[in-house]
Amino acid sequence: MATPAEERLHDNLVLTRHGVIEVLRIDREEALGALNFEIMEALGNYATDLCTRSDNSRVAILTGTGRGFVAGADIAGYHGCGQSEFDRFQRRSRQTFDAIANLPQVTICAVNGYALGGGMELALCCDFIFMNEKAKMGLPEIKLGLLPGGGGTQRLPRLVGPMRAKDILMSGRMIPADEAVALGIALEACAPDALMPRVMDYAESLSTMAPIALKEAKRVVDDGLDAALSAGLTLEQRVLGALFATADGKEGIDAFMNKRAPEYKGR
Repeated sequence: MATPAEERLHDNLVLTRHGVIEVLRIDREEALGALNFEIMEALGNYATDLCTRSDNSRVAILTGTGRGFVAGADIAGYHGCGQSEFDRFQRRSRQTFDAIANLPQVTICAVNGYALGGGMELALCCDFIFMNEKAKMGLPEIKLGLLPGGGGTQRLPRLVGPMRAKDILMSGRMIPADEAVALGIALEACAPDALMPRVMDYAESLSTMAPIALKEAKRVVDDGLDAALSAGLTLEQRVLGALFATADGKEGIDAFMNKRAPEYKGR
């Protein structure tokens, strides 16, 4: 099978497409993937384009290059910048992270190296996180007299609970991969050479599911987290009824009854 061609979306962003699976790689190895305004904007533009595209993309994988996934924001850019410039970067960050978190496609973050500050926050925007077993995460902003501004104070406690989130936020400590898995931040820790093959296998297994059901599973869980239980249960049953009426729903049941593999069409 031919190696998929790489498409450079930005000086520091490389996209490859493997059928219905996309891999976006942050390519700024010399700075451990640190995010400046231009990269943040390019990431946001990619997410907006992916959300509105009419193609059949089902899974998006985000990863980095070398020893760093994203070692935070480019702090050198903070030094000497004015308040308005700082606020502009934070607004752009919010737009980008929200766009990634709200993608209808399944998103997987393959953390190949350091994921610090905005890097950890970027990973938290994804549905699943897999880590190189030697990689580390952290939100060290407090050591600069600051706090995370890309969702770290909000997405992390929803994942691990307020007490553990405060420990991570207030200490600014590094979290090794095995602890990230134990806390429920990451799904798996993999040997360095096994990370991307494992992530691709996982993405391929998800991509075989009925496309509408896959998107709806993500939406129902995410929307339900911000709703009362009764409202979430109502949403769940409404979506189930709608899925039963789809051609894919009929196909899945028929395939099961006839002991064959389903052929989903996304309708």
